[in-house]
Amino acid sequence: MNTTIRIVLFIGIVLSTALFHSAKAQNDKLPNVVILATGGTIAGSAASGTQAGYTSGQVGIQTMIDAVPGIKEIANVSGEQISNVGSQDMSIEIWLNLANRINELLESPEVDGVVITHGTDTQEETAYFLNLVIKSDKPVVTTGSMRPSTAVSAEGPLNLYNAVAVAANPKSKGRGVMVVMNDQIHSAQAVTKTNTTSVQTFMSPMQGLMGAVLYGKLEYYREPHGIHTTESIFSVDGLQTLPRVDIIYACADASADLIDLCVKAGAQGVVIAGVGNGNMTEAMLKAATKAVKSGVMVVRSTRVPTGYVLRNAEVNDDTYHTIASDELNAQKARVLLMLAIAAEKNIEQTQELFYTY
Repeated sequence: MNTTIRIVLFIGIVLSTALFHSAKAQNDKLPNVVILATGGTIAGSAASGTQAGYTSGQVGIQTMIDAVPGIKEIANVSGEQISNVGSQDMSIEIWLNLANRINELLESPEVDGVVITHGTDTQEETAYFLNLVIKSDKPVVTTGSMRPSTAVSAEGPLNLYNAVAVAANPKSKGRGVMVVMNDQIHSAQAVTKTNTTSVQTFMSPMQGLMGAVLYGKLEYYREPHGIHTTESIFSVDGLQTLPRVDIIYACADASADLIDLCVKAGAQGVVIAGVGNGNMTEAMLKAATKAVKSGVMVVRSTRVPTGYVLRNAEVNDDTYHTIASDELNAQKARVLLMLAIAAEKNIEQTQELFYTY
């Protein structure tokens, strides 16, 4: 080997080594974000890109990460598969596994934030549950999509990119659990799904957006409402399950025996998605009173999309010993009531929780 070739090879090795260490140093400067996948439409697939029907939870997390251009330029990302189900099949068991894993990850100084991919049907419930039991002020973000990964104009990759950007940003610290969808940042406490198929399904009708994120660039408008995460009294430590709490939808001439059946089946709490200001038929109200006397907690929420359920308004909660849900919809009222029962809170204490959480 002549001298010229030796010199060229030496220069090549030096340059390659320098570039490697430079790239490594650059990566060391990026935040570390762990993506926990649970399934949902974002991991779904269909036979064609233009059909409405699809199967949720078909794509693994690494495939999802690899499908997002530029995601590794904003954070060092790694993925774990917690479950792979449609969110209609989200369970308390998965909730507890997810919460315990998030708490474990965020204890590490090597993890700066967590993103959860999730189906949209019950995403607000999972986000709100995590908002009450995560014990860190590091960012926790849920995201998903309304179109499966195989669809024309699937929005999942950009939603995931933006969710990672939010979780990686120091400005996101201390804001509780957030939902990032369609360029918007919502608080877990305020957000709800409002449309069956539109990509603009998630809204925060009572409080408005927390912020916006456009191709990874974000801005916050407000702080989250209510007690959350590190200030919350709730914990999943030692929990194997949660008490059964059922939701009953009120309507004209609704039957009271639905409440009786829930109690008979072992429900420790019942949430009434009442008409208007948490109202229900006289027969249902009598059944609710009977349930309370048997030790079952009853919360009055509403089937109406916006507004507060006021205590002692059209229903005298002091007389019936029922709880008013304040601004929580029925599905989130159920989450809070399950945790309150698990924490052995009484009716008066639980009512206060609905005002503050």
